[in-house]
Amino acid sequence: MAVTQLFRLVVRKSAVRVTSHRSYSKLRLSPALSERLRVFESLREKRGRKEGVDGTEKPLAIRLAGGRTVTGTAGVTTPLLVAQSVRLKGALVSRVDGELWELGRPLEADCELQLLGFDTAEGKQAAWRTGACVLGGVLEGVFGAEVCKEGASEFGLFCDYVLNDSSVSLSEVEARCKEAAALKLPLIRLELNAEELGELFQDSKLRLQLVEEQTNGSTVTVYRCGDMVAVCNGPLLPHTGLLKVFKMLQLSSVTLANQTASSGLTRLSGVAFPGEKDGEEWEREQEEARRRDHRRIGTDQELFFFDEVSPGSCFFLPKGAHIYNTLTDFIKSEYRRRGFAEVVTPTLYSTALWERSGHWEHYSENMFTVTSEGAQTFALKPMNCPAHCLMFEHRVRSWRELPLRWADFGALHRNELSGALGGLTRVRRFCQDDAHIFCTPEQLEEEIVACLDFVRSVYQVFGFSFHCLLSTRPTPCLGEPELWDNAEQQLRKSLQQFGERWELNPGDGAFYGPKIDILIKDAIGRQHQCATIQLDFQLPIRFDLQYVGPDGESYKPVMIHRAVLGSLERMIAILAENFGGKWPLWLSPAQVMVIPVGGSSESYSRQVVQQFREAGFLADMKDDQGATLNKKIRSAQLAQYNYIFVVGDKERESGTVNVRSRGGKQLGRRPMEEVLRALKHLQDTRSNLDEF
Repeated sequence: MAVTQLFRLVVRKSAVRVTSHRSYSKLRLSPALSERLRVFESLREKRGRKEGVDGTEKPLAIRLAGGRTVTGTAGVTTPLLVAQSVRLKGALVSRVDGELWELGRPLEADCELQLLGFDTAEGKQAAWRTGACVLGGVLEGVFGAEVCKEGASEFGLFCDYVLNDSSVSLSEVEARCKEAAALKLPLIRLELNAEELGELFQDSKLRLQLVEEQTNGSTVTVYRCGDMVAVCNGPLLPHTGLLKVFKMLQLSSVTLANQTASSGLTRLSGVAFPGEKDGEEWEREQEEARRRDHRRIGTDQELFFFDEVSPGSCFFLPKGAHIYNTLTDFIKSEYRRRGFAEVVTPTLYSTALWERSGHWEHYSENMFTVTSEGAQTFALKPMNCPAHCLMFEHRVRSWRELPLRWADFGALHRNELSGALGGLTRVRRFCQDDAHIFCTPEQLEEEIVACLDFVRSVYQVFGFSFHCLLSTRPTPCLGEPELWDNAEQQLRKSLQQFGERWELNPGDGAFYGPKIDILIKDAIGRQHQCATIQLDFQLPIRFDLQYVGPDGESYKPVMIHRAVLGSLERMIAILAENFGGKWPLWLSPAQVMVIPVGGSSESYSRQVVQQFREAGFLADMKDDQGATLNKKIRSAQLAQYNYIFVVGDKERESGTVNVRSRGGKQLGRRPMEEVLRALKHLQDTRSNLDEF
């Protein structure tokens, strides 16, 4: 069936769905909600008159994955119609020339189309954002709550609401969401300005406040789902009928930014799925994630802990400190090869520095401050860049010195809300493998490519696959449009030269410049953003940084903010969960366990331990006289020692060790010098292999 023919069929079905959603409207709406729907439809009608209808039909060529091309009509053919024409099931959202695109939104020109299902991050987010709209409608229409915010995160969907003198049953909410979704309610999109938004939500000051905090653009995207009107960035699903399963997870209180007292808001969190199998797969993933939880691993392996005497600040025990320092040494060894010089900067600065850099205006609420004699206010640094600008301007710089690559492992502090803290993934005190590069505009492309190569070489060591996001200018932003255009073009050229997969991420740049964010995928398929490469034309302007060019004239350098691991604390959490606590030898805080068999072999066992320690390994001896050999081996395996050496009389006489891997594989009796060489090779090459 041709795509344009399918359109007419879907229009007829959509008309049925719009009629059927009225049956859901038999729920008694409050006057406020009725007025909100009236305003929404009035604004929608007004917008429709302004946009008008173009009666011309322009043919389209739509390129699909695998090289197949289908035809369509501009302004008529949608990704949903294309999916139906090629009989592709499970599509929830699409990408059109790299841009996220709703399935029901008509295509406008010849394009490359990707159809994405629930097995992609984009599809999952579209499903969960739609699920949040369904949940909001149920909370308002069934339970009489005032919903103030709805949305989705990487963990699921949520609604923040106020409901006086009443509680909700999670199971009842699940059942009602399933009933509402089954009505196949269409999702109707509308772009509103601040004035129109104020008119739409005139009855909800709290919602307007929360919308103002979460948006930075001139317009806000609003959707109607049945009798619910939700603020949501989208994209969403074509209709709610694509969601078959809802699971509500928990209720929690919400603390608003800059407030310590309770806001009266409750957050209901949950998940939604297109089918039972998706829900079952999610359950398996959750169980695996619980098994790999870095907080459990940290406790079991005695790596770190937290204490209320310093909330959000980690206490690294010796084994955890070994991992921390090994990661730092790894990056430092790469610095030496790549022309970076390490600097050390203060932790506490006068607010005059932060006012000069612009951070006081944009970031002061996230900074810890102290007052000294004379009532002067100081702040603990949340980032290193202003200090590096001070170092650059310390004396006159020549073009011959550039690029300057300065790395800094100084402790950073950010005043995160207590409710946002979670293990090592969100802390208040942390350290980054932070660096800043000062270069000429002509050197920029080469430096960006070198940064990307740095990222690739490090992530290959961990076994991470990754892809890049080019995040462009947000609204509002600092600087002239021409500067932004040039900066974004430079990053685009560098990514094309780099050759790895990348996508456009419109509007998600920093306020001072565009950036490349790198997303890694761990062993169980979760994505994490760690590395970042950010261009900054603003700080050199604010600090009036200059260098003397070959012609004797003064020029402004370009500044690159760069991190590979990102926060060391967060990277340790990611690695702990990626490896499931089974650290590769080069990172492991428990590398070798020597187990003597019989009293006469203890002396030789100590000799083995000493020899491996002198070679730079973490080696211990299990000399528990009361335990059986099998129990000692099992204990060492549970403690995640990479290798277990069983040593008896035969090993003592032959100068060997009997080697077992952590996984229980017996590698046999080997000469000690051979084992030392083999483990040294694994350690020096930072191999993730368990055997040699």
